[in-house]
Amino acid sequence: MRIAFAGTPRTAVPSLRALLAAGHRIEAVITRPDAPAGRGKKVVDSPVAQEARRLGLRVLKPAHPRDEDFVARLGEIAPQACAVVAYGALLPQNVLDLVPHGWINLHFSLLPRWRGAAPVQRALMAGDEFSGVTTFRIVKQLDAGPIYRLRRVAVGPEETAGELLGRLADLGAGTLVDTFTDIAAGREPTPQSPDGVTLARKVGVEDAHLEWTRPADELIRLIRATSPSPGAWTEFEGRRFKVLGARRVVQDMDAAVLAAGELDVHPHAVLVGAADAPVELTSVQAFGKKAMTAAEWARGAKPAPGARLGDGAS
Repeated sequence: MRIAFAGTPRTAVPSLRALLAAGHRIEAVITRPDAPAGRGKKVVDSPVAQEARRLGLRVLKPAHPRDEDFVARLGEIAPQACAVVAYGALLPQNVLDLVPHGWINLHFSLLPRWRGAAPVQRALMAGDEFSGVTTFRIVKQLDAGPIYRLRRVAVGPEETAGELLGRLADLGAGTLVDTFTDIAAGREPTPQSPDGVTLARKVGVEDAHLEWTRPADELIRLIRATSPSPGAWTEFEGRRFKVLGARRVVQDMDAAVLAAGELDVHPHAVLVGAADAPVELTSVQAFGKKAMTAAEWARGAKPAPGARLGDGAS
């Protein structure tokens, strides 16, 4: 099938490779414009653009898919269908109507649960035991189009958003290939249920702020959900302090009763008080430092007895 592929981040790359390997003729790769990346903020191609160029594919980078030049170019290319994986821009109706078999989206949740920009992060925050991927035809309403395929996976008890998204990207690549086989065979998608809809709004830096007055399990879920980006954070000695990994305290650990945010440093463990139970920090990143184990940080920082994490901590 002659298709176009729209995607931007690294999680879209497995799908691009899989569709090409399956024998589809990719007429164009559509991606977001170059953007600053890394500590030096150097302007670079998106991961999808880099992979497309390596594969010798034509790359289009419209500022927005409604741009007249892009619409005209897509009309000239005339793909039979378009695959979409984390492209990062809303498609106007006139662009949706250009493609006979539609724009087919790979979404990293079990729709209709977690429609929106951050389905994996929101699923982990909510403590979902299962996640998965869905392929569907894009319509004007956000993530509400009819469904071709769903595949479900169990969420690991300590899995981070980055780890789960990596698994789903690989699972989704195969699912997208199977979906295009369905389309070629004339299979029609099934209307999406209006029941059970939840929205996964984008997770920003403020959403990743750790409030130690919250229950331990909720804090641990937040840390997992925001790893690696934007990264859960708190304060220590007036500066931002990232918590990259944490877990529940093992039952046989000699843990003191701790106030919210209060630190309890052991030779090989660092505990912090939460609303109902201590949390063991496993990986942290202090301001201006590299990531390290919490025990390594404590040996260097030597927090005083009674030191606390959080607003106004010292």
